[in-house]
Amino acid sequence: MANAPWAEICEKFQAALALSRVELHKNPEKEPYKSKYGARALLEEVKALLGPAPEDEDERPQAEDGLGAGDHALGLPAEVVEAEGPIAQGAVRLAVIEFHLGVNHIDTEELSAGEEHLVKCLRLLRKYRLSHDCVSLYIQAQNNLGILWSEREEIETAQAYLESSEVLYNQYMKEIGSPPLDPTEHFLPEEEKLAEQERSKRFEKVYTHNLYYLAQVYQHLEMFEKAAHYCHSTLKRQLEHNAYHPIEWAINAATLSQFYINKLCFMEARHCLSAANVIFSQTGKMPTTENTTEAEGDVPELYHQRKGEIARCWIKYCLTLMQNAQLSMQDNIGELDLDKQNELRALRKKELDEEESVRKKAVQFGTGELCDAISAVEEKVTYLRPLDFEEARELFLLGQHYVFEAKEFFQIDGYVTDHIEVVQDHSALFKVLAFFETDMERRCKMHKRRIAMLEPLIVDLNPQYYLLVNRQIQFEIAHAYYDMMDLKVAIADKLRDPDSHIVKKINSLNKSALKYYQLFLDSLRDPNKVFPEHIGEDVLRPAMLAKFRVARLYGKIITADPKKELENLATSLEHYKFIVDYCEKHPEAAQEIEVELELSKEMVSLLPTKMERFRTKMAQT
Repeated sequence: MANAPWAEICEKFQAALALSRVELHKNPEKEPYKSKYGARALLEEVKALLGPAPEDEDERPQAEDGLGAGDHALGLPAEVVEAEGPIAQGAVRLAVIEFHLGVNHIDTEELSAGEEHLVKCLRLLRKYRLSHDCVSLYIQAQNNLGILWSEREEIETAQAYLESSEVLYNQYMKEIGSPPLDPTEHFLPEEEKLAEQERSKRFEKVYTHNLYYLAQVYQHLEMFEKAAHYCHSTLKRQLEHNAYHPIEWAINAATLSQFYINKLCFMEARHCLSAANVIFSQTGKMPTTENTTEAEGDVPELYHQRKGEIARCWIKYCLTLMQNAQLSMQDNIGELDLDKQNELRALRKKELDEEESVRKKAVQFGTGELCDAISAVEEKVTYLRPLDFEEARELFLLGQHYVFEAKEFFQIDGYVTDHIEVVQDHSALFKVLAFFETDMERRCKMHKRRIAMLEPLIVDLNPQYYLLVNRQIQFEIAHAYYDMMDLKVAIADKLRDPDSHIVKKINSLNKSALKYYQLFLDSLRDPNKVFPEHIGEDVLRPAMLAKFRVARLYGKIITADPKKELENLATSLEHYKFIVDYCEKHPEAAQEIEVELELSKEMVSLLPTKMERFRTKMAQT
């Protein structure tokens, strides 16, 4: 080591740390990294004062040339080697400086230089990485390399660094267990060293960060089960160590709920969302710390956005739970199957009996008062599939409450796509609620509400820029009119002599459904208005369904004019023939619409005979 006064070295190091912590927005606008560069200059001075790396080949850490991506994954040392003696101590102090230089270069977007310094840090510490003095620094260096490689989209390299950190933490806790030295303590006098409790807090925070980054890496690698497990562990540890920002924690818990929703694990999803609500309500009540992010400081905008995002997660919970119930109870034409409903009622008792054992295995956040607060939110929301209209209505009302909450932030001006998705979810809530409703007139009113909220969106949207969204809405409106027409026909069938008003209403709904299906189909045409010979895979099923329903709608038009009826039957046949012919030319399409294709073939066979009879009858009259 160079013969510089130790006090001067420590003073420069502490000054460098202070400059590193200066937030970017506090620097001059044209020099956003001024404080970072100042910190770097001081760190380089400290490095020069410490002198070169140890040269004693017997004592110095192994600094293999050409350390590659795979080197960090080498096996851990069989025994703990403490960093004792002047040579080892010098190597460790240099490693601390290399670490901070590495982080500094990454902060100023100089990734290659940052990587070089962090790798030097690992080389210097390799021999001592399981020791009390070095384990925290080694894990932090590997964590930062993991983040760096993740940003380069070299996810497997990032995974290797982060998994190595996890293994090292677990081995250290198993074999040693005492809170290790924090990296900053290498440049502190003995009387200013941290207390055991503070060391433990900092080391556990380092490991929590490690789990958080691993969760993201597993998500990138589409290892979703593992990603959810690590995300849950991270959130749980943050609560246990009281090391979290309410807004960030809440949005992460709400996001985790979406994984459980997709897995149909509704108890776990409900718990995540309830915890998100409780923790989110702490916003502004927790004291700010040196780790509070700039975004957390900009509360009003961020607060309302995150509130809207959590609301959208609740909407998905309610909607998916209702839709899952519908799938379990519907027959082959999408109506309520009473036998299936009774079977699920019988299963309900078993589900309730198993609730306690399931709950014990489910994810749990918090202890004591926090746990009680989360449970209080949970108890107001069911996790069981609704089996009748009243149960479905409770979920519907909860979902609708969160629709209104989400729309407060995600307004059409500024958040077009998000706003439309929220409105579509609202429409979907009405649609699935209608499934549980036995009164056909009330079902019609629910579909009417859907149309009322969807039609204005079409007016506001530029079809050139929002083509896909436009198609979705056109198709959905058409289907809503189609369902209403079917319901009105069913109501008319129960009447002995339907009056002209009902006939007019049926035809009006038919016309509206045809209009929107045709708008959807026209959107598939090329600039020369020619319908494609080959329909894209992403729109194949909806296009075939639209053709099928248009065919059926023309066959349902009520008219007293035989000539008009014959024209309608001919148009209907034309659309049925399109489906049959298209599936013959493109066999892969048949798999998308098996039921509709069979019915189309049947109609192609029957309609010509029916039309011929019509012509004969017309000729006779």
